[in-house]
Amino acid sequence: MLEIKAQDVIDRIAFDNPWWGPAGPATCLAFQNEPRRKYFWPFYRMVKDTSVNRAIVLMGPRRVGKTVMLYQAVRRLLDDGIPSNRIFYASLETPLYTGLALEKLLSYFRGQFDHPHNAALFVFFDEVQYLRDWEVHLKSLVDSYPGVKFVATGSAAAALRLKSRESGAGRFSDFILSPLTFAEYLAFIGREEALIQSVEGPGGSRRHVTTSINELNAEFVNYLNFGGYHEAVFSETIQKNPDQYIKSDIIDEVLLRDLPSLYGISDIQELSRLFTTLAYNTGLQVNIEGLSQSSGVAKNTVRRYFEYLEAAFLVRRVERIDQNAKRFKRAVHFKVYLANPSMRAALFGRLDTTSDTMGALAETAIYSQWQHSKSADLHYARWSGGEVDMVLLAGADQRPLWVTEIKWSDRPRRALDELSSCLEFVKRNPGIRDVLVTSLTI
Repeated sequence: MLEIKAQDVIDRIAFDNPWWGPAGPATCLAFQNEPRRKYFWPFYRMVKDTSVNRAIVLMGPRRVGKTVMLYQAVRRLLDDGIPSNRIFYASLETPLYTGLALEKLLSYFRGQFDHPHNAALFVFFDEVQYLRDWEVHLKSLVDSYPGVKFVATGSAAAALRLKSRESGAGRFSDFILSPLTFAEYLAFIGREEALIQSVEGPGGSRRHVTTSINELNAEFVNYLNFGGYHEAVFSETIQKNPDQYIKSDIIDEVLLRDLPSLYGISDIQELSRLFTTLAYNTGLQVNIEGLSQSSGVAKNTVRRYFEYLEAAFLVRRVERIDQNAKRFKRAVHFKVYLANPSMRAALFGRLDTTSDTMGALAETAIYSQWQHSKSADLHYARWSGGEVDMVLLAGADQRPLWVTEIKWSDRPRRALDELSSCLEFVKRNPGIRDVLVTSLTI
């Protein structure tokens, strides 16, 4: 087997780190002019914090802007006065880096500038899932180079979440980057301030109102069709043909390449059938036996595939509670939501405000806003004759803190009996602080 020349690797590393060149920090960085996500500053504070000897593992689905956030973090480090030769970026999907250990890449970087072992450096490894046993390599580097702040990203690979807990215990801090929220989408297209205003409420509190509910709803439909993806917001080509971009470049990449390669899945069509069934029924209650029958996949296989799809950030499972906010000892039923609501339009066609699935997609979108929050213990309540769409359980005793009914209509204003289940749940659980009902125009 022919070996790759070290000089070729060094040249490629220099190409990927243009801030080392004569222009230094003034060099043009990819994505530096794009707006920052609302997640950027919490992420950057973790990057800048060198008091804790942990690597940051930035995880999330494909195409939500992880690489963009890395480049923006590099830009900010340079702006904060970090010397350019102390910042290193490498994408592990670069062909020249195939098979190279992380420590080897780090040694090339350190050798370029004769950095001592205890040098304070910032090292970014993008797409680490392309390196086998990446978590073992990264943990070793964290232990061996306490002066280096390591940041790694990975997308749509179950091993990122599962293995980081095992081999990286005590050495990794994960940061989940969710699909774009609706607020971020509005900010990216420059309409957040035009459509949303903050006004003073009772007792000096602040609340938000819209200047045009019809325009806001129209943008919400656009958000459902393509707005969950960072690139799609800035590309009319993708917006006009989201099925080709989202389905081929994102969904199929995960189903046909990432998951089969990680777990040795031989029947890819079986996995695809299950995911298609879940995507079509996003927001509906399902059970393992029903999924097995509708998708034609054996029950034990359904359970295993479910774990893979959740860890790959394709779907999210929400557990059921009863009218007294108690969990079921045997959790047979649960709801499944697409992790990114824009996936459904790519699979089954674009939506408009009158589409039959708008209610389920509105619910899916609201759940997707909460993916980043580890503390949000969200459930839905269902019992004989009643259901509440969203319930937050909080505290050591796991009592319901607030509830939300998600409607894509104005019927609750005209027919209050549509909220009878919500009212019953609140009466049974008097500790609830807030009750919210979404509607179409009110």
